[in-house]
Amino acid sequence: MRRRPGPDMRCIALAGPTASGKTAAAMAIAQRHAVEIISVDSALVYRGMDIGTAKPTPAELAAVPHHLIDIRDPLHAYSAAEFVADASRLMEDIRGRGKLPLLVGGTMLYFKALFDGLDDMPKADPATRAQIADEAAANGWPALHAELARVDPATAARLAPNDSQRISRALEVFRVSGQPLSFFHQQNATKTIATSAQSSRDTGLISLEPHDRGWLHERIAQRFDAMLAAGFIDEVKALRARGDLTPDMPSMRCVGYRQAWEALDGSYPLAELRDKGIFATRQLAKRQITWLRSMPQRQVVACDAADALPQVLALVDAAVGHMT
Repeated sequence: MRRRPGPDMRCIALAGPTASGKTAAAMAIAQRHAVEIISVDSALVYRGMDIGTAKPTPAELAAVPHHLIDIRDPLHAYSAAEFVADASRLMEDIRGRGKLPLLVGGTMLYFKALFDGLDDMPKADPATRAQIADEAAANGWPALHAELARVDPATAARLAPNDSQRISRALEVFRVSGQPLSFFHQQNATKTIATSAQSSRDTGLISLEPHDRGWLHERIAQRFDAMLAAGFIDEVKALRARGDLTPDMPSMRCVGYRQAWEALDGSYPLAELRDKGIFATRQLAKRQITWLRSMPQRQVVACDAADALPQVLALVDAAVGHMT
């Protein structure tokens, strides 16, 4: 493969909402091309969270090398910055082995951070974060959301009053730097345009998006039913039994796990878990599709089309030919 100036972003990226068929498409690509798969999924990084994350099966993991799966204990968070560092290193290693990196997943923040770059904003400050948590315990997150609206109205306008994780981070950035989170996002916009232009030339980004949203909803329901039948509730019980995890941790805030934890806490009857889990997964899929639509370089394949897989393979063939 010929070298290109700047960051080497040659890869195939396969994105899409949950239950859109990414794993099956990735395995078909792996049968056709010499690739190694890099997971782009903020839930698959966690060990012991197998059923509720729909991890690839042992046979799938054995058929083609996979990376960034089971690399974290649920006690420890995994950030977009860590993903960018890990994925960049892995991509270079994979290309050094004469193969092509195949990035597969639905965590659009990770895709965006890798292709567009990270915002140059302050790093996490544990002391400030702890202070914000204490204030939230005393006054409630809506009160802190109101404070955020005073200092950073642009960010507050897109956050729900109880979105504790994002409100906390936005206030932390403001208190540490004196600048609102929206300021750093605006500063990054110009850099993003330039980086996106380079990455779009070197990256084949294929997006699986449903033409009929009802098709995806049915697949989400089927997947959640399969998870329940496979012992998902017992998996969450085992995680709770460790005694060192809390529902506020990023791992336990993953869709499905959060609803199961709340049901086991008695927040609502366990019989309601199926409906609540499916609804939350649908909301996740909606957010994922919104993210995808903000990526103009993507090539869309209707995942509910009868010939979706041949379309994906044809796009991959073309992208590989362009990169060689």
